[in-house]
Amino acid sequence: MPKNFSNLPLAAACLSNLNAIGYDAMTPIQAKSLPEILKDKDLIVQAKTGSGKTAAFGLGILAKLAPKACRVQALVLCPTHELAEQVGAELRRLARFLPNIKILTLCGGAPMQGQFSSLEHGAHIVVGTPGRIQKHVRKGSLPLDALRTLVLDEGDRLLDMGFYDTILDIATAAPKNRQTLLFSATFPDRITEMSQAVQKQAVRIAADTEHGDLSIRQLFYRVAKPARNAALYTLLAHHQPESTVIFCNTKQSCKDVTDYLRHKGFSVAGLHGDLDQAQRTLVFTQFANRSTSILVATDVASRGLDIADLAAVINYELSPDPEIHIHRVGRTGRAGKAGLALSLCLETQDFLIQRFEEYQKHPVQWEELTALTPRPGKLTPPMVTFTLNGGKKDKIRPGDILGVLTGDAGLAGSQVGKIHIFDFCSYVAIARDAVAAFNKWRPRGMLKGRTFTAV
Repeated sequence: MPKNFSNLPLAAACLSNLNAIGYDAMTPIQAKSLPEILKDKDLIVQAKTGSGKTAAFGLGILAKLAPKACRVQALVLCPTHELAEQVGAELRRLARFLPNIKILTLCGGAPMQGQFSSLEHGAHIVVGTPGRIQKHVRKGSLPLDALRTLVLDEGDRLLDMGFYDTILDIATAAPKNRQTLLFSATFPDRITEMSQAVQKQAVRIAADTEHGDLSIRQLFYRVAKPARNAALYTLLAHHQPESTVIFCNTKQSCKDVTDYLRHKGFSVAGLHGDLDQAQRTLVFTQFANRSTSILVATDVASRGLDIADLAAVINYELSPDPEIHIHRVGRTGRAGKAGLALSLCLETQDFLIQRFEEYQKHPVQWEELTALTPRPGKLTPPMVTFTLNGGKKDKIRPGDILGVLTGDAGLAGSQVGKIHIFDFCSYVAIARDAVAAFNKWRPRGMLKGRTFTAV
């Protein structure tokens, strides 16, 4: 099994780009799947989040792309808008070695008219959510006659969200001789059913299917339900993690916990199904930019969202599903870094603990809340996120924003954090100690010869 990308039949420019963006050696899932993908085989791949699967199917797509034909040659279906945006961004990074490659992200919550306009100008790769993709296919704005690769990302999540029939409808509109790649963290029976419906002689591959716990310290705490908020406060005040995702099972719990922590003075935001897409994007971006310390989320955020350097995960409510619990915990302790996973267990939930122990094949570790000592003070997020009223449609790129901030605004490169560019707006994270300098530049700030508002 090859370990280096150079052992694969990839273009020299592609290999050079991989080296430039820090892809030194293949992950296990890439080493197992890429050779088969490059042979144009259908694959059903089981791999955990963060295993490098996007690069696996992305490199396969780019290897057989015909750049001169600006027709949709690859389609990637994702369960959520956030995951689609992340996949699109990663594909753009991988495609830097190919000039004039157009990658579109089409998701629900955005105006159809703007998407119609983008599609009229053509695209090579489309990434999107099933419902919106289906609408474009049915209206004829997204022709699939030139499609060579169909990717179903987070297949189990797609099924959980009820997209089975939608996916079949899209697959039926695509050429029968396409390649279909199905990626899933878990393999319920319906994954096999969907594979049989949309794939042909699929090769099954598995690697890194479990989130190892060698780098994650997992602790469980018994608590009475009325004391759960106080216990949560104790955990946060004792450990004071720089970034934390708190998982709840319902939207209402998510809202209640967010309100409680905000009242206690924490920097916190909630991510749940009642937010519209613009709100969800802003909430997640601010957390990813380290401008918010705590994200309280339902399981919409438990898989697929790439949160770098997440210090801790707290299960305010235990999931009844051991696989979901493992994927929640797997948000922390990634890339070999130490992680912390803390779980509150009600007195009536010993049956769930038994499930977890049977699933992970070892007992959980308990700790007494009385052993914790809350420390004074609240952790202040190191960054502040500003919204710029210009984006991709204004031909703005991250390098443009970074250049003007380190030039005209006088900020050091280390004082500029993550920059996210969307169609009509951009988000830029500024170090808290540089906000005053940024505010001095804002009223007179020019970008690409134009004045944009930053709030």
